[in-house]
Amino acid sequence: MTSPTAATAVTALAPETLRTWITEHEDLIVIDVRSAAEYESMHIKGSYNVPLPLLSEHTDELAARLGSRVVLVCQSGVRAEQARQRLGKAGMDSTYVLTGGAPGFAAAGGDVVQGRDRWDLERQVRLAAGSLVMLGLTGGRFISPKVRVLAGAIGTGLTFSAATNTCAMGKALSVMPWNRATTEPTRESAILQLPVPATDGAAAA
Repeated sequence: MTSPTAATAVTALAPETLRTWITEHEDLIVIDVRSAAEYESMHIKGSYNVPLPLLSEHTDELAARLGSRVVLVCQSGVRAEQARQRLGKAGMDSTYVLTGGAPGFAAAGGDVVQGRDRWDLERQVRLAAGSLVMLGLTGGRFISPKVRVLAGAIGTGLTFSAATNTCAMGKALSVMPWNRATTEPTRESAILQLPVPATDGAAAA
């Protein structure tokens, strides 16, 4: 396993290792950065939901409340890695990104809480992008060649998304009504409710 010695180093944690850590380390904090709706659908038992937009808005405050053993979780690892980079810039160099996200942990036999089944945000992005590309190509053939610009725009957007490790479409979809949870996390309900870290300064092994 790569040692988290620098904020720029990708530090992956296997689901099997997390299962062991949950039973062995009382100082462990698991932060799920998916949307509240995705978290309600299925999440690791004992994890805290701090959606990526909320984390991005209060990164410094969150970093000050986290201890030395923090695991970041999303659906596949992309958003968790974005969160790790943001926390790294805030001075945290001891965070891990769970390989395979919450589904990978569940598949490895980890203890999860199941809720109402929903499409995860990344799956919605693939559906929306694919549908718009098909619409652009079909419209370009039967309506006007100019409609093909839509397909090109989506392709450009996906390329930019990969290059910058961001997703504008995902952010837009995350605020849609079907992606809203019964109770959305806030600074008060999510960040300020985190346990105060121990002051012994122990580093993650």
